[in-house]
Amino acid sequence: MDYEKQASLGKPKRKNGPIHENRKTSKMPTGKRLKNSRYIAGFDGLRTLALLGVILYHLLPYDLQGGYLGVPIFFAISGYLITDLFVQEWDQNGSIKVLSFYGRRIKRLYPTLLIVLITSTAYMTLFARNLLENIRSIVWTNLLFVYNWWQIGHGQSYFDRYNGESPFTHLWYLSVIGQYYFIWPIVLIGLLIAFKNRGHILGILNGLAIVSAILMFILYDPSNTNRVYYGSDTRMTPFLLGAALAFFWPSTHLNPKLNKNGRWFLNIIGLGSLGMIIWMAFSLSGTSSFTYHGGMLLFSIFSVILIAVIAHPGTKFGNWFSNPLFAWIGKRSYGIYLYQFPVMIFYEKAVVNIANHPILNPLIEIAIIVAISDLSYRFIEKPLIHFNYAYSFKFLRDLVKRDSKIGNKRYIAIPVILILLIAGVGVVSGSGNSNHHSSALQVNILKNKKKSTAQNNKALKAQKEARLKRKQRAAELARIKKEKAIKLTDAETKIKTKYRLEPSEVKLAQKMTVTGVGDSIMADTSDDLQEVFPNAYISAKVGRQVWQAATLLKQLAAQGNLSSNVLINLGTNGPFTTQQLKTIVSIVGTKRQIFWVNVHVPTQNWESKVNKTITDAGKKYKNIHVVNWYGASLNQTNWFYGDHVHPNIEGSKQYTTLITKAIVKYGSEN
Repeated sequence: MDYEKQASLGKPKRKNGPIHENRKTSKMPTGKRLKNSRYIAGFDGLRTLALLGVILYHLLPYDLQGGYLGVPIFFAISGYLITDLFVQEWDQNGSIKVLSFYGRRIKRLYPTLLIVLITSTAYMTLFARNLLENIRSIVWTNLLFVYNWWQIGHGQSYFDRYNGESPFTHLWYLSVIGQYYFIWPIVLIGLLIAFKNRGHILGILNGLAIVSAILMFILYDPSNTNRVYYGSDTRMTPFLLGAALAFFWPSTHLNPKLNKNGRWFLNIIGLGSLGMIIWMAFSLSGTSSFTYHGGMLLFSIFSVILIAVIAHPGTKFGNWFSNPLFAWIGKRSYGIYLYQFPVMIFYEKAVVNIANHPILNPLIEIAIIVAISDLSYRFIEKPLIHFNYAYSFKFLRDLVKRDSKIGNKRYIAIPVILILLIAGVGVVSGSGNSNHHSSALQVNILKNKKKSTAQNNKALKAQKEARLKRKQRAAELARIKKEKAIKLTDAETKIKTKYRLEPSEVKLAQKMTVTGVGDSIMADTSDDLQEVFPNAYISAKVGRQVWQAATLLKQLAAQGNLSSNVLINLGTNGPFTTQQLKTIVSIVGTKRQIFWVNVHVPTQNWESKVNKTITDAGKKYKNIHVVNWYGASLNQTNWFYGDHVHPNIEGSKQYTTLITKAIVKYGSEN
């Protein structure tokens, strides 16, 4: 998504369909004119495809796992267009009006951003107060365009799709592009002054792009991608490559009359780049190490090649990417990007059965996003680009004085002021840390975490002793399974009654060792699990995903603390790939038994696909046993808290019973 108005480069002319160069001069806001500027209509189509990829990734992350890669395309287009415009201005006027550029950017970016922040905060204040966590920090960092750096240390992962997902997570991009807009003109002027040879500037920009990619490679942490994903320094590659393209491939110096061979060459490499972009959009997961070890760089290169082909007036790509629909969406791309997350988060919070209608609900969300964005474009973005803000202060003064000159406009001010007041209440009352620990679920998770820490230390000691006496324990478990009359202690009898277990199941569970790795579902149920399995080591973390578990399992295996029975409850917070699952299996090994609990998450459309992946793994790997929590809990609404996902007291007991029966049946101490 490019925020530098192509309108300043002139208007497109159509002649029998193709877009031709516009040789009319284009008046700049500085009062001077740029000659021979072009409007590259094909960029509307490219922005539309990139935006579609981002939105579909947010709505259907399992189907388009690389859709987030639309963002590097936005960066590359921005780098090319604003650098091309600046170089034209420098060549024709001998200077770049930086302050004028800043003014245009602020007038373009701020109004819609303010609307999104204010209206979303007002909505959360009234209907979703648990989402007000850190709202003060979120607001001021967005207003200063440093939200991406705040996200690195305080925000959740971009790929955490369930854990109280913030409606503002996507605004990291706006902060990064805002920083580029305000820093780049100064850097470019310095380069133009220092180097008369434009080839040297081209080399420097490409070199800096590689440095940014190397930084991403070095700083990548598989357990936490925030630093490399949100960092302005690690995301510069596509922007700098786009800027370099402006020196190598200036839009006003491209010959529209290409010979046949040249036209074929550009069309072929354009098609090849488009094909690679589409392939990577479907296959390059944001949690894959390859993404940060060169994958993002490759995607940026293909994007810049495609931009170059589209920009050339002698190819067919300008026509293929130009049509009224793309032009319509392209003009509204800024609003569509900004409004998408609040609409998705609020809709999915209000509609519980998202998983039951995985196609219908995304279509409804897209329709709402487009409708709101269109209204915003017509009544906010377009009017405010040339709005005289001095009038606002005059209007407020007249409103306070109840001046009759403002007429019916006073009635427009009433809902605006009301929304501002509600949002203000939310910002003031919103917590600087976590503001929803008072819920029954959060209280339970915190309580379980404290108890689990102490219990885990005991469990590790017990597991160490069990490994030393592996043969004896295996024989003991076999004996218990054969016994017909089993005597239970009073404590064991209570467990039998509470969890509706057979005496042999209680005895076996009390003796067996288990390593549990899970997300907030396991954190919610860990107390019950460790009551039945006192020798269970439980590592449960709110928001944990499959790709994050690999590092933990490696550590446990290296330390000799991985039990012969491994319980996994992951998939609630987002989809995962078969390769990521394969990695888990390879770490655990084939000699250990894996008990993978499938998911009950009706509020997310990936529920059925995550469960299918787990089911397929159970068929493929002999040591994977699927614990069918989804089937057992279906339509059991009284088993869950108000979020319809986390088991309540009754649900936790049912969850524990289901897991116990599976582990004592298929588990071992070999």
